[in-house]
Amino acid sequence: MLYHVLHIKTAFAEEWQKDLFDQQICELGVDTIDQNDYYIQSDTWERVQKQIETLCANSTGATLIEAEACEDKNWNETWELDHPIEELPLGIRIVPHCAFGAGHHETTAMMIEALMNFKCQISDFKFKVLDHGTGTGVLAIFAKRLGATHVLAIDIDEKSVINAQENAAINGEEIEVRLGDRIPEDAGAFDLILANIHRNILLANMALYAAHLKQGGQVWLSGFYDTDCEVLIQAANAKGLAPIATHANHEWRMIQLQKSSNR
Repeated sequence: MLYHVLHIKTAFAEEWQKDLFDQQICELGVDTIDQNDYYIQSDTWERVQKQIETLCANSTGATLIEAEACEDKNWNETWELDHPIEELPLGIRIVPHCAFGAGHHETTAMMIEALMNFKCQISDFKFKVLDHGTGTGVLAIFAKRLGATHVLAIDIDEKSVINAQENAAINGEEIEVRLGDRIPEDAGAFDLILANIHRNILLANMALYAAHLKQGGQVWLSGFYDTDCEVLIQAANAKGLAPIATHANHEWRMIQLQKSSNR
């Protein structure tokens, strides 16, 4: 499979801006990001070159320096050799491919720890769970392994959807995985919503989280920094979601929110 590597110099004021840029360029077809090198299949590059050039030109922190063809080799195999199967608690095994969420990033680790602690605090975890922005499917798989009756996992990236399905099969867990950027209207209400994404997506979906959460249910947010907490909590409060706990792992934060029983 032929690939091009895009050498892109990035210098964003805030890390979330880099995260947003990376997400946007991945949506255009980039497979792998290695610091300032962005790998994309050559046939895809031919189709989206102008879109990527426009994205970089309109960005305040990204400059496309050069695009060059790579030598012909199995890039998926090369990537997987550098990213072996991740062994996690409860016997869960994750093959990350190019999707986010192998289990060791600070934001993912906080969510996993919260799920494990939550299971210890309650006698029955027979919940309906939504994992918004599932990536590898790791949080959805943990929720199912802990006893969730049904888990819906959503991701905007088709490669992540395939990766999540593969990881669910590897772990022998049945989760429903859908492609999309929003919660489907027919999804119903959930006892627990997990959203490990960056701040802007969380803000854009706060109303949907509240609408699809059962009374007394919880939504857990992660993927942002301490400076983002206030604006997220304000947006959540406006939708009847009250903070019940905040967690920190280095510079990253996680907020657990609960829907009031009268909303």
